[in-house]
Amino acid sequence: MLDLFLYNWQVRDEWFNLCKSIPQGELITERIGGMGSILKNLVHVIDCELLWINYMLPEPQHYPEKDSISSLDEVIKYSDFTKKIAEDFIYHLPDDYENKVITIKNNRGKAFSFTYGKIIRHIITHEIHHIGQLSIWSRELDLKPVSSDLIVRELINIRNNGF
Repeated sequence: MLDLFLYNWQVRDEWFNLCKSIPQGELITERIGGMGSILKNLVHVIDCELLWINYMLPEPQHYPEKDSISSLDEVIKYSDFTKKIAEDFIYHLPDDYENKVITIKNNRGKAFSFTYGKIIRHIITHEIHHIGQLSIWSRELDLKPVSSDLIVRELINIRNNGF
């Protein structure tokens, strides 16, 4: 599972680098699809990663500045914060994580039960889904999107490379 998190984080960081060349006004311009803007899309994938990891942590971690994020640099800081929490969680997953079940209530009070494994797979695929929206928007801006091709990537292990 860690490899797919590393993949997502590597692709996300490459998007951050590409976004540094995009004017702030374009990053916050409302667009059709996704979460409405490039910046909102990036915040959303990070936010969901932290949200779902928090469901599985004994003590949830919060990023107080989340609601005031308005720049790419602030998004990157939020990503770095979330990566550390997710990485530590993934490295310490219990052996029985595929069978470990948690129950979550939605905002209407309906309860849903999920295994840790299903939640982890959801986190991974959720980001891939929203990164696809960034590719569409980058083409609209006449920019070449970040390649999301897993097969040709060398994944950098964060713990071993100080990433």
